[in-house]
Amino acid sequence: MTPTDPLLQVGVFVASLVANLLSALAGGGAGLVQLPVLILLGLSFPLALATHKVASVALGIGATMRHWRERSLNPRLAAFILACGLPGVVLGARMVLALPPRLCTLLLGLLTIGLGLYSIARPTLGMEVEGRELTKGRMVIGGMVLFVIGVLNGSLTSGTGLFVTLWLVRWFGLDYGRAVAYTLILVGLFWNGAGAITLGQQGQIAWVWLPMLLAGSIAGGYLGAHLAIAKGSQLVKRAFEVLALLMGSSLLWKSF
Repeated sequence: MTPTDPLLQVGVFVASLVANLLSALAGGGAGLVQLPVLILLGLSFPLALATHKVASVALGIGATMRHWRERSLNPRLAAFILACGLPGVVLGARMVLALPPRLCTLLLGLLTIGLGLYSIARPTLGMEVEGRELTKGRMVIGGMVLFVIGVLNGSLTSGTGLFVTLWLVRWFGLDYGRAVAYTLILVGLFWNGAGAITLGQQGQIAWVWLPMLLAGSIAGGYLGAHLAIAKGSQLVKRAFEVLALLMGSSLLWKSF
């Protein structure tokens, strides 16, 4: 089956739609499905990562179209998240192409499984709302962690949007719905955009698969954001746990 085969193209679109719908619902995690699918279809890790990054920007566009009407972003906090995370994204994207592809696949599998197990162990993960006083010390620590997550976003990418969402909830005291909006707009558009540009300049992009990935990302992002606003994400949390374990196990098997 060639990359231009209509059946394969439909499969790529469906995988992208599902991945980005779930991501928009839970505030991150498109890489848990979309990136492993690209790797399992035969793309090398750097090629799959660059292609996924470009497609992930469309998730931000689709989700922004729905979340923008909520007007729930604080400009100062948004600027802080971008200032802390973007340098990490660029650094991570530059580092990943120097790593052995098999090692990257192994690390991605371990990170994906770890995310699933952690979510299972914490039944209220991402559902608790706690008010936090944003002191200078708390902001410094919060910014350092956002930088580290940015490095992971630029390199390993799996689940980093979900990490940002949960960090905003637990450390900055945002409610889950508002944290999801920050993640989808700032990480989806700006972090992933920076990663896509950096990786695109250094490596290659699977252009033949990109149209279907972009279409699935925009549609999934919009639909997922709509459902997140209307319904919440308890069911999606469970779906992510299953997908994380299955995809992580597949990647570990592939790395060996």
